[in-house]
Parts: sequence; structure tokens; C-alpha cells
Amino acid sequence: MFLLLAMITVAGRSVAVCKTGNLRCEYLVNPIGIDSQHPRLTWLMVNDSQQGGQTAYQIVVGTDSLKVGAGTGDKWSSGKINSSQMLAPYNGPLLEPFSRYFWKVTVWDESGNSSSDSAPACFETGMMGVQNWKGTWITDTRDIALKPAPIFRKEFTVKKKVRSARAYIAVAGLYELSLNGNKVGNHRLDPMYTRFDRRTLYVAHDISKLVKEGRNAIGILLGNGWYNHQSTAVWYFDQAPWRARPDFCLDIRITYTDGTIETVSSGTDWRTTLSSIVFNSIYTGEHIDARMSQTGWNSAGFNDSAWKSAIPVGAPSANIVAQLLHPIRDVETIPVLKMTKLSDRHYLFDLGRNISGVSQLKVSGAAGTVIRLKHGERLGSDGLVDQSNIDAHYRPTDQLDPFGTDIYTLRGMGEEVFKPSFNYKGFQFVEVTSDQPVELNKGSLTGYFMHSDVPVAGNILSSDTILNKIWKATNSSYLSNLFGYPTDCPQREKNGWTGDAHTSIETGLYNFDGITVYEKWLADHRDEQQPNGVLPAIIPTSGWGYTWANGPDWTSTIAIIPWNIYLFYGDSKLLSDCYENIVRYVDHITQISPSGLTDWGLGDWIPVKSKAPKELTSSIFYYTDASILAKTAEILGKKGDAKKYGALAAKIKNAINSKYLNRETGIYGSGCQTELSAPLHWGIVPDELRSKVAASLASRVIADGKHLDVGLLGTKTILNALSANGYADLAYEVALQKTFPSWGWWIVNGATTLYENWPINAKSDISLNHIMFGEISAWFYKSLGGIYVDEQHPGFKNVMLKPDFVKGLNSFEASHNGPFGNIVSGWKRVRKSIEYHVIIPLNSSAELSLKGEEILEKGKSLSENKSIKVVKRESGLNVLSLKAGNYTFTIK
Repeated sequence: MFLLLAMITVAGRSVAVCKTGNLRCEYLVNPIGIDSQHPRLTWLMVNDSQQGGQTAYQIVVGTDSLKVGAGTGDKWSSGKINSSQMLAPYNGPLLEPFSRYFWKVTVWDESGNSSSDSAPACFETGMMGVQNWKGTWITDTRDIALKPAPIFRKEFTVKKKVRSARAYIAVAGLYELSLNGNKVGNHRLDPMYTRFDRRTLYVAHDISKLVKEGRNAIGILLGNGWYNHQSTAVWYFDQAPWRARPDFCLDIRITYTDGTIETVSSGTDWRTTLSSIVFNSIYTGEHIDARMSQTGWNSAGFNDSAWKSAIPVGAPSANIVAQLLHPIRDVETIPVLKMTKLSDRHYLFDLGRNISGVSQLKVSGAAGTVIRLKHGERLGSDGLVDQSNIDAHYRPTDQLDPFGTDIYTLRGMGEEVFKPSFNYKGFQFVEVTSDQPVELNKGSLTGYFMHSDVPVAGNILSSDTILNKIWKATNSSYLSNLFGYPTDCPQREKNGWTGDAHTSIETGLYNFDGITVYEKWLADHRDEQQPNGVLPAIIPTSGWGYTWANGPDWTSTIAIIPWNIYLFYGDSKLLSDCYENIVRYVDHITQISPSGLTDWGLGDWIPVKSKAPKELTSSIFYYTDASILAKTAEILGKKGDAKKYGALAAKIKNAINSKYLNRETGIYGSGCQTELSAPLHWGIVPDELRSKVAASLASRVIADGKHLDVGLLGTKTILNALSANGYADLAYEVALQKTFPSWGWWIVNGATTLYENWPINAKSDISLNHIMFGEISAWFYKSLGGIYVDEQHPGFKNVMLKPDFVKGLNSFEASHNGPFGNIVSGWKRVRKSIEYHVIIPLNSSAELSLKGEEILEKGKSLSENKSIKVVKRESGLNVLSLKAGNYTFTIK
């Protein structure tokens, strides 16, 4: 849905009529299971002419869709609010649990036209508190070493006509829910991973179409996930303080057409047994013995007399809250590119690209035939799957749990289909071996690209094939590492490494609508923070990472990510939710680093050859955190804190410059790329020395052969520091190098994702699907597309446009779908001129900076377009103020 300005004819002239749409609640479309008493409501405004804006809005909320559609609500009306904002929280009487509310927004445009005939949207509350649960937490045993996954069933009778039905299920571990033999929904790996003993998520499902009159059967299959980690690796998840056998609590709430309500809940009257999944590990693989399958176990009428009763257990935490984020799904089906038959017991499948997810195998064979699917990212010198780059941190205690390997035992009843339920891997190749001859073909195996199914928010297209491939590879790595929390890699670790996440936050937000995932992950931060403010290096964690690899260069996620969410969405809620956590974090660094300099951190991880001093980079992030905290305090009206932390930021900056900056030469430290680019990018360099430091950086990059010499932290800053300080052409040369070390080097050598290390043949740290070097995609949007946020008008209410028309590139276009609509910034070379096309969404504006001696818009002078105001002309730089609209500039 979108907010449209339709055109009607009145007395022979066209008049714009508002239409509202794209109504979302908590950034989701018509969600169910809302737990918030003040859910956020957002909407959009677009039209064909791309001109105009909103001057006021009114929200009505009610339980009758027809009345709300007519403009009246029995729950709340905001009244007419004079504002151009398109984000507002519900602020009416308390919302009732298990209730559907319809809502509608009426907007007024600059001509006084209103959107009175717009369609309503809806949201539905969930439990709204643990006191409303009726079910009992149950499991099958307390034995955490028992490997087979349990299944549970319960039959119930429906005697009346059903109006609606909802399933609310909270799980410690993972689950698949079915009703009358049908799987409920298309989510994968629900619920999302949290610190289970501090926050447990429940999921709400609409099962109205699955419940039938007469006998019904509920089936639940539980998986270990991160809750009962039976595989052993260096992060000690097998020793997690929450570890227990997976368990669940379920309420099915049925509303009948006569208005009565019945609840079917989990309890000790449920029946349970072991499933055909004889082993499952989120980390390594899944083993299935199809001979143990019980056909019809989740359908009514099944004989479960041989099963046993479920046992009651305590809830994993006292904090059971709704899972409100875009779920993990099988987003893309990947056919096999090539199959090699090595023998009738040995096959090799190549998907042609690196993904996160699972493989599905279709096969026929004799009962008891054992098939192993070994997954990997690369092949060894023998042409077989080589896992040596991804199994480095695995510490198996026996040979029964092979890394990245699924094991299937055939039932022997025709074609069988195997697909893991509770695991995912990072892979391109699947090596299939069988202890008996089987006949496979190219279509026998299919790959499924799994990740959090976040909506696409950006697009890039250029005249350079390598650039386009780098952008696609970056997106693939970003999505491969988004599973309800951002990870480092989908194979070797699957950990929520903080440093990887904050360096790639802009790449994520330019390309995808990821706010729901990040808000969930920052709640994980709040759960994991120690009372003294310390955060672990990986989040969530079993307890690992509080004493190594953390520090401001990594765990500044607590400040940097909420700040970027604010900049991209114009929504300060996450900053507010995390404010006290940021305070504790910054105060802890101040306590241990009273001088303003801190050595706490990991440093510029995996550099090419030169590494900046850890004290310099960690202190820069300490400054960044203090600066964000000061600005956040100002936004939230905490004037005293704004002054306090602003002074702290100034102190840190002075301490850094006093120790590391040579004012005569414009060089920090020894002058390596990270030492120079990080102070420039993060605002450490004094204004009067920026040009000198930038010149030093450019000289250093040229001396390095116009190639990278940075690690994780420097990758974030090097291109941005160059392009923001007059060296965009040089930044582009670095970005598009095709020889070692560079992103292009990976691409020309066949990469479809980003790597963990610059050398392709590195002996360690060589995952082939890592996001930590992914800032380049955000740089494409910022430098080449020129699309920047405006801190003073966040959420792209005002777009800062500063495109760099770099040498060597003939055309480039970036688009970003922000809170006010789709922003487009594209250019191409036409003979000796640049043709630059811009779309600024309705209800927003832009400040455009262009270099050129002569600038025309659609062939006319700028003064002829009333939507353009010339703010400044100086030394060939033209600063223009643009209203919403569609523009085409010619720059000579």
C-alpha cells in the first residue's frame, strides 16, 4: 500500500487527491502478536508528479474496520496533528490482549486536500504479559545428552463454527508446529536466538484456516538450536548456563462465531516420543533415520498409545515476549549448476555460488542405506569438499558428529526427500556419499538460501561489471549472516560478532529494511551487558567474550547501531531503549581510562600488512561512543548529560591528537592507512588540518600502489575518508582494483561472497562468506550515489546529495527506499557532460552539492524551476535546495 495523490478533474482542471498507504505497525504489515502498549505506526506518501508534502495527519484506531474506514474509531483518535512526520506511536487507552485493532491515517497536503477515503490497516495484540499464558511448559525428559529430537501431539474437538484461531508458542530451542498434518507458516528456525535465561520469544500464528470442525490434532517437533548445544567448539555453548532439553509452552485460542472462546494449551496430558531426527545441531548438521518415521503422527486419529506423557518444567525465563521481526525463511531456491558423478556411491554437487542455508536431497534406495552430505565452500587439491577453512574452531569428542554434514538413513519406500529442519550451513559444494549404490542426477539436490527475510531497500547498477558483482557479493554475505541477529560467518562460527556488525551497519541499512532484526539484537545487548557496563565480543553468548576480543572497537555496537537506526529511520526509540546501557558502557571506559586514551580492544583485525596502534583505534571508538551519547542526550532532552558527555568527547579527541597527531606533517602515528583514515572518518582531525591529513592519506595510498593496507576497522574508513576529503577518484581506483589485495581480486577469482582474509590462499581466517569487509557497498551509495543521511533531519526527511562523478566510470545509479519513499540518484556521461537524474520522495527535501561551471535542469536554467533554490555558489561548487520532485540535471 502507498500514499497516492490521485488526479481527479474538477471544473476542467486536475486536482490532487490524497491517498494513504503502506501502513505498517512496528515496521511490519498487519502484524499479529504485538506486545507493546504504544506500537509505532508509519505510512508513506508518493505520487506520479512527485511533488508536495504532508502538513498534518490524524490517526484513528478501533475494533470495527468499517467504522475506522469511515474515519471513526472506538479506541483512539489522535486528533489533527500539524506535522509532516509519518511516524507516530499509538497513544490511546490500554490495548487489550488478543485483540485486533484497525487503524487509519488521514493526511492533509499543502493544498488542504485530505485522504479521507484511504483504506485501514490492522494490528493484533498478543499476550501483553506473562500473566495471560494458560499453558504449562513441557518437555519429554530432562536428559540433555539424549540426541533424538522429541515430538509431541494433542488432539482436541471443535464443535462449533470457528471465526478465528491463533497459536501462541514460546519455545526454548527450535520448533516446527503442525495442525492436522499441515506445517503452520513458512518460518524457519523459530524462535530467534536469545539469551534464553533472560528473554524468551514467542511466535503468534494465524491458524484459522487449519482448524476444522470435529477432531483436530496438534503436532510439535522440537530442535536443540542454541538452547541445548550438543556439539563442542571453542565458545563453550555446550556449557551455557541456560542449557536444558528443549521445551515449550503453547496456547491455541479459538474464537467461535457465537463469540465464545476456547483455549487449547500445552500440559502433561500431551503425548510425546522420539522422532526420526536422531541428532540435530545448529552448528554442525542433522541426522535423520527415516525408518523411525511415524506416518500421520500429527494428524487426528493416530494411535499414540505407545507414547508417554509429557513432563512439566519451569519456564526458561520470566521474560516471555513477542517475536516481532522479519522471520528466517527459505528465501531463494538454488538449482545445482554442475554435478560430477565420481562413482555410484559418490557424487559432487556445485551450486555455483556460496550461500547460507540447507540442501535438499531426493533419492531412492534400499532401507538402511546411509547417505552423507558434506557441505563446504571450496574444493581441495583432490577435487573433493575441503572444510579446512571452516572447521578450525570445532572440537569434536568423537566421530559421530561430523562438521557441516547431514546424515540420512533411507526408509526404502520409493523416492524420499530429506531436508534439515534445525540446522543451516555456509556452502557452495555438497559431496554426497552412500554406503550402497544410488542413482543421482543434477536435479536430485537443491540448495535453499536461508536468512532473515528482510525487505529489499536499495539497488545499485553501474557500467562496471566488477562493481556490480562486488555489490551483489556484499549483499549475499550480508544476508548469509542475518539469522535474527547479525553473524560473522554462516559456517565456522555463526556468532554475533559485534565488530563485524557495526562496520557493516550502513551497508545493511542502505540495502535492506533491517530495523526489526537490529532492535531485537540490541535487546540481546541489554540482556548481556554486565552491571559495570561491559559487553561481550559476541552477542548472544554462553559467557565467552567478556575478557577477550571486546572493547570499544568491537562492542561500540551498543551506541553505533542505535545511532544509525535513528539516522536511517528517524526513530529515536532504540536510542531511548539503549540510553542507560550506553551511559554505563561509556562510564566504564572512562573509569578504566581516565586519561582519555584506552587500549581496551582487539584492534584492526586481519590487516593486509600494517596495523594501527590499538590504543589509537580503540580511543577513536571511545570518542565516537561519547559523541553519540552526547547527541542522544540532546535528542532525549537530557541537557546535563549532553553537556557532560560532549565535554568528555572533546577531552578524548584532544588526548588522541596530543599523542598521535604530528601537526607539521599531518600524520597520525606511523602514517599507515588506518591511522590516517580512521581519525578523518570519525571526526578526530581538527578542522584546520583535515586537508593536510587527507593529503597524507592520499600520498600513503598512492605509495601503497593504490591498494588497500587495512584490516576490519580500516576497511570502514579508508574509502570514506578519501572521497569525503577530495580524493574520490583515488578511492574509486582503490575500490575497483582487480589485483591483490582488493575486493575485485576476490571477484575475478570467482568469489560470489566476501571473504574473511585478503589472500585467497591464507592459512587461517579464510572463511569465504564474511561480512566484515562489507563497507564498500555503503560507500557505493554514499560516494558514487551521493546519498547521505542528514543528522539534523534524520530518516531521509532531508536527503544530503553529494555524488562523486569519478573518472573511469561511465554510469552509476543508486536507489534507497527510505521512510518517505524511494530516493534515486543516478548519473551517466554524455559526451563532455554529466547527466544526473534525481528523485526526491514526496514529503521530503534534499540539499544537493554539485561541482560544475554550468548546470541546467531539463535544459533550462536553475532559476526557472521553482522547486530549486540556489543556496551557495563558490569555487565551482553549487549547493542547491530541492523540494520533492523528479529532476534531470546537465552538468558541464
